[in-house]
Amino acid sequence: MKHRAAGWQLFVFLAPAVLVYGAFSAWPLIDTLRLGLYTADETGRTSFAGLANFRALLSDPQLSGPFWNALGNNLRFFAIHMLVQNPVALALAALLALPRVRGAALYRTVFFLPTLLSVVIIGFSWQLILSPLWGVAESALALVGLKDSFQPWLGLEESALTTLALISVWQFVGIPLMLIYAALIAIPEEIIEAATVEGAGPWRIFFELKLPLILPTLGLVTILTFIGNFNAFDLIYAVKGGMAGPNYSTDILGTLFYRTFFGYYVQPGNPPLGAALATLMFLVILAGVGVYLFAVQRRLRRFAL
Repeated sequence: MKHRAAGWQLFVFLAPAVLVYGAFSAWPLIDTLRLGLYTADETGRTSFAGLANFRALLSDPQLSGPFWNALGNNLRFFAIHMLVQNPVALALAALLALPRVRGAALYRTVFFLPTLLSVVIIGFSWQLILSPLWGVAESALALVGLKDSFQPWLGLEESALTTLALISVWQFVGIPLMLIYAALIAIPEEIIEAATVEGAGPWRIFFELKLPLILPTLGLVTILTFIGNFNAFDLIYAVKGGMAGPNYSTDILGTLFYRTFFGYYVQPGNPPLGAALATLMFLVILAGVGVYLFAVQRRLRRFAL
């Protein structure tokens, strides 16, 4: 009777969460996968097309070009976050975790505050700062003798995506910072004291003791960065609109999906094709998570042990 009661209690407590997840996550995902297998005519009538939408996105000259361009930009967007955001977050967390750092709580708050701001505010503010007409970036560079290095970075094809990625890094560096900081302060003080007694210096303690112990957290930060970057949309849209200019140089999978599914200006919307694109985005993210779980995470656990 006790086991039966426990089973019913488990069902009662899990049912609300399962229903909410099923209604707002699982079912939309399944319906998107289904819609990607159909095609629509000019009247909006759908018919089963199998994998035709996926073949078109991957090989059709008119559709595959934008898709591969967006995927390449997304990989570049992710690479900049991995090479800039996470190392900076690691360095800042290591500094703030040092004993007797004055104002550590204030610094943590300052670094985390941008993550609480609206992306629209962030995008508009940085457009004003970097504007060649009324922005303050050119004047700030002139103060340090670098006025000649200023360019309209958001308006150049070769620099627009990098600039937006660095803006995103500035906004979200507080999240990996707090995760890594929490992992660092969770390391038992006895281990660090024992290493100090053995004659290890601060650099050796960090690289040979602390860093191996927080590798699982660094792996978690990496996969969260990957998922977040391949779901990115709002910053690009807020700064560059749905066309992701100049000349689609800032186009990523999120903005391409928006134009494909809903349409934008002269481009008509195509929900089945957009659903197929969303399915490919899901598969890319699933592949990245799978590589992390079955390859990287296992090695990190063995190394930590």
